[in-house]
Amino acid sequence: MTERLVSHLRYGALAVANFEEERDFFVKHWGLTEVHSEDGLSYLAAAGSPEPFILRLRRDDKRVDLAGFAVENRANVDALASKLRAEDVEFVHDPQELTGFSGGYGFRVFDGDGRVLEFATGYRTREARKVREREPVPVKLSHMVFNSENLDATAQWYVDHLGFTVSDSLVRPDGANMMHFLRCNSFHHSIAIAMGPHHSLHHLSFEMRGIEEWMRGAGKILRSGARMVWGPGRHNAGDNTFAYFLDPAGNTVEYTTELAMVDDENWVAQRHDVTQLSTQDQWGTAQEMSELVAQESFNDIDKGLFTAPPV
Repeated sequence: MTERLVSHLRYGALAVANFEEERDFFVKHWGLTEVHSEDGLSYLAAAGSPEPFILRLRRDDKRVDLAGFAVENRANVDALASKLRAEDVEFVHDPQELTGFSGGYGFRVFDGDGRVLEFATGYRTREARKVREREPVPVKLSHMVFNSENLDATAQWYVDHLGFTVSDSLVRPDGANMMHFLRCNSFHHSIAIAMGPHHSLHHLSFEMRGIEEWMRGAGKILRSGARMVWGPGRHNAGDNTFAYFLDPAGNTVEYTTELAMVDDENWVAQRHDVTQLSTQDQWGTAQEMSELVAQESFNDIDKGLFTAPPV
C-alpha cells in the first residue's frame, strides 16, 4: 500500500472582483451554504461534507488564492514540512496555529508554477448530513484542475514532493501529453494538470450524490441562466460524469459523480488518445471537444503566482 502524507483535497479558494455576484451564484444556484463571512470573505460548505468549507471566495482581482489539503495529524504536518524544506520548496509560512475560520495547524508553500498550497490538520469540522434522493446539491469538492505551460514538470512536482500518483493521462495521437490526473488517496484524482497557454484555473469540480442528482443539478444550473460549456457526458479517464458551466466570474465549474476508485497495488495508468470520442465522452451525449470548447477552460492568466493571498 502506498503511504502518503497528504490525506485529501479540502477546499479551493478563489479571489473574484464580482464578489457578491459570485457568492450569490454559489449559494442560490450551485447549492452551497455560507457558513461564515467577514468583510470581503465568504466560506461556503457542502451539505454532505464534514469539511468546515469547500470553497472560499475573497473580494479582489481575479486569481486562484490556494488549494487546501488535509493531513492526518500534527506529526505528519511536521514531517511533510521538513521533507519540503529539505527539497528546497519555497514556503509561504512554516507550520503554525492557523487563525482563520475553522482554525487548525498547518503551513503553506508554492508549487512549481507558483500556486499556493495549504496543508492542515486539527481544524474544526462540521456535521454533515445525508443528501436526500433527487436533491441537486453538491456532496463535497471532488477535484481541482490547473492549466500549466509546464505540464509534465508541474505534474512531476506533485509526484516528487507530495507523493501523488499519476492515475491516467490524456495524450495527442503523436504521444504528446495533454493532461495528467493525480491522486493522493483512493479516488482517481484529486487534482489534474492540463496543458494550457498560461498558468490558470482550468476548473473546480463538485461531487453529486448520484446520476439522478447530477442530472437534476445540471438542469437546475441551466435554468439559472449559466451557460453549459461542455456536457452532459461521461469521461473515460476517471469514469466520472461531467457537466461544465461558467460561473459569473468566468471560472469553469463542474458537477460530477461516480469518480472511479483506484487500487494502488493493481491500478495501471493508461494513456488515452484525446482525439478519440470515447476518451472525451463514453456516452456520446456531449458535443465533441473542439478548440472553442477547450478555450473556455483556459481562463484568464492567474495573477496570483508566487504571491501569497492576504488571508
